[in-house]
Amino acid sequence: MNNIIKRPIPEIGYGFIDPEYLPKGRNEYHLRNLQNRNGINYRKLTTSEIEMLVRNSNSSDNWNNILVSDAFNPDLVKNCTFFGLVRIGKLESFFLEFKNLRLPVGLYNSTIVSCDFGDNVVIDNVNYMAHYIVGNEVMIVNVNELATTSTAKFGNGIVKEGEKENIRIWLEVCNENGGRAIVPFNGMLPGDAYMWAKFRNDEKLLDKFMQFTEKKFDHQRGYYGKIGDRTVIKNCRMIKDVWMGSDIYMKGANKIKNITINSSPEAPTQIGEGCELVNGIIGVGCKVFYGVKAVRFIMASHSQLKYGARLINSYLGNNATISCCEVLNSLIFPFHEQHHNNSFLCASLVEGQSNMAAGATIGSNHNSRSADGEILAGRGFWPGLSVSLKHNSRFATFTIISKGAYPAELDIKIPFCLVSDDVPNNRLVVMPGYWFMYNLYALTRNEWKYGARDLRTEKVQRIETSYLAPDSVNEMFASLELMREFTGRAWYGVDNGGEQTKIQYVKKGRELLDNDDPLVDELEILAPGFENSDRKVVLMKVRKAYGFFVTMIRFYGITHLVNHFQSADNLNEAVAALPLKPKRNAWVNIGGQLIPAPQFESFRKAVHTGRVKDWEEVHAFYQKQSSLYHQQVFEHALASLKEITGSKGAVSHSWVVTLLKEGIKTMKWISEGIYESRQKDYENPFRLMVYENEAEMEKVVGKLEENSFILMKQEEARKFSFVVNRLIKKIQDGVARSR
Repeated sequence: MNNIIKRPIPEIGYGFIDPEYLPKGRNEYHLRNLQNRNGINYRKLTTSEIEMLVRNSNSSDNWNNILVSDAFNPDLVKNCTFFGLVRIGKLESFFLEFKNLRLPVGLYNSTIVSCDFGDNVVIDNVNYMAHYIVGNEVMIVNVNELATTSTAKFGNGIVKEGEKENIRIWLEVCNENGGRAIVPFNGMLPGDAYMWAKFRNDEKLLDKFMQFTEKKFDHQRGYYGKIGDRTVIKNCRMIKDVWMGSDIYMKGANKIKNITINSSPEAPTQIGEGCELVNGIIGVGCKVFYGVKAVRFIMASHSQLKYGARLINSYLGNNATISCCEVLNSLIFPFHEQHHNNSFLCASLVEGQSNMAAGATIGSNHNSRSADGEILAGRGFWPGLSVSLKHNSRFATFTIISKGAYPAELDIKIPFCLVSDDVPNNRLVVMPGYWFMYNLYALTRNEWKYGARDLRTEKVQRIETSYLAPDSVNEMFASLELMREFTGRAWYGVDNGGEQTKIQYVKKGRELLDNDDPLVDELEILAPGFENSDRKVVLMKVRKAYGFFVTMIRFYGITHLVNHFQSADNLNEAVAALPLKPKRNAWVNIGGQLIPAPQFESFRKAVHTGRVKDWEEVHAFYQKQSSLYHQQVFEHALASLKEITGSKGAVSHSWVVTLLKEGIKTMKWISEGIYESRQKDYENPFRLMVYENEAEMEKVVGKLEENSFILMKQEEARKFSFVVNRLIKKIQDGVARSR
């Protein structure tokens, strides 16, 4: 039975806070007065103003509770009903215009309960508006309900005074059974969400995170909703318990409930037609429109939901886009693209720079009796058309998966690979280094695209977008060892002594691969432990991939060496000052920001001991690591370079010069590879056949020679060659002078 309560009409607009929750000596407006910072000096209405308001078909339960500014014009308030304390700023004889919507300043045809208004607002045909503080030049038109309750949390996972713990909002990310649930809060960064979800056995860390969250918010009842300056709301049905920043544009939404919508003049947020958003946080610069359904969610800044997308129990990272499809129980790092109606993502941690094709169902199939499986995908994850994966599965960075319904769990430990389900031969095929062999254009273009499309106005976390970075390079080092072991196993398995120790496998594999022995191409190289099945997992083109991995690791080190030398005042001194024994530390991906594992562990201990006291100090740690990143990566790159070249001890000038010359060749090879991988699209007869002739094709897709990205990379290669040759000359001249 619905509990319909009958009370006297004079109580409308009063008693917003129940008496038992009012601090001693305070009234129900004490928090409202703290929230209202518009600086307007309000006064009571004059007798003539009241008479004019009555003539304009307005009514109030108590005209003494209608307060106005000195620039109030009663002629601009018509057919409104007021209850409780209402404060109105300047009203002048102007009209406001936004996207062809032109309406006169003033309050018209609305029921208003206990609200504050800034200067020159437009309020027209709002059926019920209660307990909001409205900024300047706000336009609110044709809204059924716009209200705030005394226990409003605005999407934050907090509990107000007198409420039970079980009403707290949690986001059940990464796992459908709630085992990695996190408490959402306004300002939660991808790194915050990741740490809270990941380290479930670190009770001290989790307890501190809950304390930090509780500390951020006042648990008193009685906070009003806010609508920031220049916000425009039109043709919406229900908006309840929503905190809004400035410059928002909201039109045609069905239901917005318990939400914080961040927005700013530099990064306005938009909410469009048919959206239903409940229990969420939306960052600045976000776009949500055309029938989106989102429940228990966070959208980090400059992310997008559109075209009927469904986002539930999930965190969507910065600069990511989800449209048309369904995402459940997932934690997604920055730069994720998913825009096909029939793709599905569930119970997954996707570490960003990812793209899901049509028909991909990631985490939709369980291989256990309960919904407790997970998918872990490193950055650069790219499942192709109609890919179906099983829980649990894990993928190294920059894994691309070809079409197929994969029958068993996967653990793909090698980065930059292509994974294929070879159904006719009943085997899984993994091609390491696929991106370097066949699609340098897409690999490098994506790196550029992510950097160019980073729209964040506040870059608290430094999001790594390069495909050659500490995480991927460390995985390549581990993969070299795997390829050696697997190659040695294959060699010994061909009538060469049979089963040996792992040390023997690695030794033989190194011998074959380091010498680029063509015999490797004749071996069937298997990768045990990559799939949870009895069928074979075959590694393809291992000799070629091994060479590419070595080349790219060396190039990673060389490019950072070049950057380091460019900023040096004296090159000879810079060479002499290079660390003797730099360490190639492990790194962790904390929400898209790469941080050395030792520094991260020190941070965790600082949280445990109380030296890190709140989320602001957590974010200060991110910023500090961002400032140190350049030097930390350089040390990692130098350590990688010395390890891959076998160099020990002090660095010689000749060693540096040799590597710099190699860098020029590798950069040229990459530039040519970018061109050639795109050129194939122009020469493929099955691509050409839809055009009458080459001229028509060039009109449609453009000329290869005029491709702006290819031209940019070619120019980068030329500049790199010029800079490096100049460095080489300076080093050689310096050595000559020292003699």
